[in-house]
Formats: sequence, C-alpha cells, structure tokens
Amino acid sequence: MYVEKIQDAYSKISNVVIKTPLLYSKVFSDICGTNNKVYLKCENLQITGSYKLRGALNKISSLSNDQKSHGVVCASAGNHAQGVAYAATQENINSIIVMPETTPYLKVEATKNFGGKVILHGEVYDDAYQKACEIAQETGATFIHPFDDINIISGQGTVALEILEDLPDCDIIICPIGGGGLISGVASYAKSINPNIKIIGVQSFGANAMEKSFYANRIRTLDRVDTIAEGIAVKQPGKLTFDIIKEYVDEIKTVKDSAIVEKLLVLLEKHKLVAETAGVASIASLKDLNNISNKKIACIISGGNIDMLNLSALIKSGFVSRGRIFCFGVELANVPGELLNVASLLNEVGANVIRLEHNQSKARNKYQNVQLEITVETNGFEHIQRIKQSFEENGYFITPQY
Repeated sequence: MYVEKIQDAYSKISNVVIKTPLLYSKVFSDICGTNNKVYLKCENLQITGSYKLRGALNKISSLSNDQKSHGVVCASAGNHAQGVAYAATQENINSIIVMPETTPYLKVEATKNFGGKVILHGEVYDDAYQKACEIAQETGATFIHPFDDINIISGQGTVALEILEDLPDCDIIICPIGGGGLISGVASYAKSINPNIKIIGVQSFGANAMEKSFYANRIRTLDRVDTIAEGIAVKQPGKLTFDIIKEYVDEIKTVKDSAIVEKLLVLLEKHKLVAETAGVASIASLKDLNNISNKKIACIISGGNIDMLNLSALIKSGFVSRGRIFCFGVELANVPGELLNVASLLNEVGANVIRLEHNQSKARNKYQNVQLEITVETNGFEHIQRIKQSFEENGYFITPQY
C-alpha cells in the first residue's frame, strides 16, 4: 500500500522538487569505522531547504477545489511552514502559518517570502499547533499537519525512493525524528522494497518523545523539550506515525546536543555543507552504531535552514569544545613591558590572539595590577596545555574562562 502511495506522490511532485544528491562521505565513513561506507542524502539542498516541501506539495495537490478556495493553515517550527507556503503559492491558494515565537528569524522571513501569512504564537510547536487548529475552525481553512497525515507521509517517503534509486544495495538508512513523518515514509517504502534494510531513527536526548513511546509500546508525551535541534523538538508523536514506526523501524537512538554541534561543524568544514541542528542528528549517531561493519549507510541530512547568528554561536561553541579557541585571564603588574612579555610568550607557543581585554578594575589589587583577558586560536587541547605550561614557567598564573 505505502509503495503505491509514495510512487504516486513522486509522480505529482517530481516536476517541482529537486532530486537531491546522495554523496559518499569518506570523512563520516572514517568516523563510523569498521569498513562502513556512509552516504549523505542532502535534503538541506532542497528548494525550501528541507524535505518538508515533498509532503506539503503532495498534500495540497490532493485537496478539492472547495478546500483550496478556503486556503490552508499549518503549525511549524520552520521547515514545514516553508514547504506549505511554497506549495500553497504554487497552487495560488492562501496559507496561514503559525510558528512558535522561538523560531529562528531566517525561517520566519523565508516563510513570508514563499507567500505565507505568518503568526507567531507560543514557545514550542505544540503551542503553535493549538492556535492553528483554532484558526482552521474559525476560517474553514484546511489544516495541514506536519507529520500525522498519510499524504504528508507519502510525500516524505519519496526521499527513500530517491535513495534506493541511487544506492539500490543500501543496507541502513538513518533518519532524524521529530513527529515521525519523514521516517514513517522512508521506513514504509524502504522496507517494502527491501525487508532486510535496517531503519534507524535518531532523536535529541532532550526531545525524545518518539524514542520513549517506541520502547514503551505506547505514545508518551513529554512535559517539556530541551534541545538546540528545534526542528525535531516535539512533545508528543503522531498516532499514525507511531503505528508505522512500530511496524517498520528497527531502532531509535538519542544523541546529545554536543554531538549535534560537533557533527554540524564537521559537515561544514569537510563537506562545505550548511545544515541545521535537527538536520545533522543522523550523522551525530554514527559513533553509536553497534555491531555494524561493511555496510552501506545513508544518513538523511533533513534540512539546512539555520539562522546565521545561531550558526555563528554554534561555531564558536564547537571551537571551544574541540580546543580550537581558548580564553583565559591573567593578572599582571601595572608596569610598562608586561603586555609585551605576554605577547612574546603567546608568539613563542604559536597562539594567535583573537581578542584582548585590558581591565584594571577586575584585578584583585586594582591599584597595582591589571586583569588581562585573552582569547586565542589554538590547535587543540595539547596546544592549550603548552600555553598554560609556558605561562606558569614564566611566573604567570592563568584562570581559564572557556
């Protein structure tokens, strides 16, 4: 049943969506280890920056003329919003998009640019969802669910159709999970084509409603979500997606935010690909694969819509966690030549100064000393240790800041 629905969806949307590339990654293959080959399905390069366009196009194309005349409404943390706005504009119908107030600016503006009328409401998706349902009742607009709808799921399943076209002997597909629409479509299609293919879902440790539900064998609702991966921050899974996932998905893993940030930076540095935090959940799980060797693994990079200010902050955080940036304080005598001595020490150990703050009021003895806060670019934790050792050997005791 699912194969036919997904193939039918592809026939409706393939003239609009991009068939996104499936790229072999030596970098992530090495990270995964044990002779596995990792491929990246780059839905971050989709027209609206994520796979969500696929489901939105399929759903809206299925509406009657009467439904289209009343317009559509949806709730979304960003990517579904853009997909619905784009798909609705393609059909010349009105769209109202309710987004959480915490949605990154980039996603809000992109949704407006695709033709959607944006209403900001609530802190998380579930708050926006309630508001969108109210609007649907008041206006007669059709509510477009982001995941718990067979037409949405079928559209998302076309990602698996493309993966298996490009890599017919794929052994494992790893997929981020929020509400479960993407993995429901991917798993139902892939398992129907090849029952031996393994489907692994990945959630953030701080937003793991589907993982809890999967292993409890009943739908579980979280009191709160706490993750940088706002695109998959869902408190309660869908009923339809849960049923499909229970039937077709083999395993669900969770990853920490720190792993997400680390892999986002690797993807950016090594592949020159920009992804959002939710989008890299799949590759963030590669180190946690158990007893898997000599397999071909497709990781879905589900989206690339990340606010540049957020990206900048994540890059800085990632550099700190990897020992590439080191900030420390050192108290100096307030006499000529001390700053030159510090500069010479940093030069000797090859530390590049990024930022320097000279503040007399922060010193313990502000009448005789000054507090110098220095941020340097480093080559890793061993380099940081050499910096500390060099300062201590020369009579300077430093206080790490970050």
